Amino acid sequence: MSDDILVEDTWDDENPDEDVAELSDEPVVRFHMVTNKKQEPLRLDKFLMVRLVGATRNKVQNAIDAGMILVNNEKVKSNYRVRPNDDIIVYDTRRPESTEIIPEDMPLNIAYEDDEVLIINKPAGMVVHPACGNYTGTLVNGVSYYLQKEQVNTDVLPRVGLAHRIDKDTTGLIVIAKTEKSMINLSAQFKAHTVHRRYVALVWGDMEEDHGTIECNVGRNLRFRKIMAAFPEGDYGKEAITHYKVLERFNYTTLVELQLETGRTHQIRIHMAHIGHPLFGDTTYGGDRIVKGTVFSKYKQFIDNCFSIIKRQSLHAKELGFTHPKSNELIKFTSELPEDMTEVIEKWRRYTQGSVKRD
Repeated sequence: MSDDILVEDTWDDENPDEDVAELSDEPVVRFHMVTNKKQEPLRLDKFLMVRLVGATRNKVQNAIDAGMILVNNEKVKSNYRVRPNDDIIVYDTRRPESTEIIPEDMPLNIAYEDDEVLIINKPAGMVVHPACGNYTGTLVNGVSYYLQKEQVNTDVLPRVGLAHRIDKDTTGLIVIAKTEKSMINLSAQFKAHTVHRRYVALVWGDMEEDHGTIECNVGRNLRFRKIMAAFPEGDYGKEAITHYKVLERFNYTTLVELQLETGRTHQIRIHMAHIGHPLFGDTTYGGDRIVKGTVFSKYKQFIDNCFSIIKRQSLHAKELGFTHPKSNELIKFTSELPEDMTEVIEKWRRYTQGSVKRD
C-alpha cells in the first residue's frame, strides 16, 4: 500500500439515498493525511479531488478559498503543489457519525482487474461508499479489504478511487481506480462524457417512440432534499441527457436500453419518471404502484407477484467502456441481467403472449 497516512475521509453530500449529516457549530476534521516521501508535485485541488469521496474541483476550490483546507497548518491557494511529507487537513461544518472506512471481508463479483483498474459487478442492495447511516457493508469497505489483502503496488491510492457511482438498488458494472494516475485519468473521461455507459431498464407504459433523447436538468428536490427532481425549464439543477431505445414491448411496460451522455444522481430514474414512464418497482419515483394497465383483480395480482420478485427499481448497468488509463486502448465490459430482472421480464413476456392469444 501507499506510504501516505490517511486519517479521515468522509466528504460526500451528493447521494440522496443516504442521510445528510448534521451541521456542527465548529469545524471538524473531515480528512487528514500526510503525503509520502515519493509524492510528485500536483495541484492541491486535483490532489484532493481524487481522494475525497464525492468531491468536485469546484467544491475543493471553494473549501480552499474559505480557509477550510490547511497544508502544514497554513492556508494555501488552489494552485499550491503538494510535496512530499505535506500535512493536509480538510475541515468541514458537518458533524459525522463516524469517519473511519473499515475494510470488510465480503464477496466481490470482479469482472476484470489489472494494475490500474478494478471492474466490479455490483449486486442490488449494496451502497457504493460509506456515508451517514451506511458506514459498513458498502462496496468501498469490501474493495478496501480486497486491495489490502492483495498487497497491491505502492502507487495505490490510500483510499478506493471512485470515479463514478451507481445507486444502492441498481445492479451492474462500476470501475474502481487503483492508482492516483488512473483516478485522474478516469475522472477526466467521466467529466468529458466520453465513457460508454449503457443500462437496461423495465419501465411502466408503452413508449410512443422506438428511440429518442431526454434533455432535462436534474437537481435536488426543492422540498424533499433527500431525493432528486426534474427541472425542464433549466432554471435549476445540472444539464442531464439520456438516450433511449426500445428493446421489447409488453403492452403495459417496456424494456428499454438507455445510454447516459451525462451522469447525474438518479438521472435515469428521474428522466423516465419525468416523461411518464417510471422504472418498474422504483419506490422513490412512483414505480412501485400500477401506473398502466387494467382494473381487473387478476392483473393486480399479477403486478403484486412481479413486485414480490423484484423489490427494487428494474435498472441494470449492463455495459461500461472507457480508454484504459495506461494502455490508451478502448476497453468494454458487459454484464448479464440479474436473476430478478430476468424473471420479471420473462413473466411480462408470458403475460403479453397470453393476452394476444386471448384476443
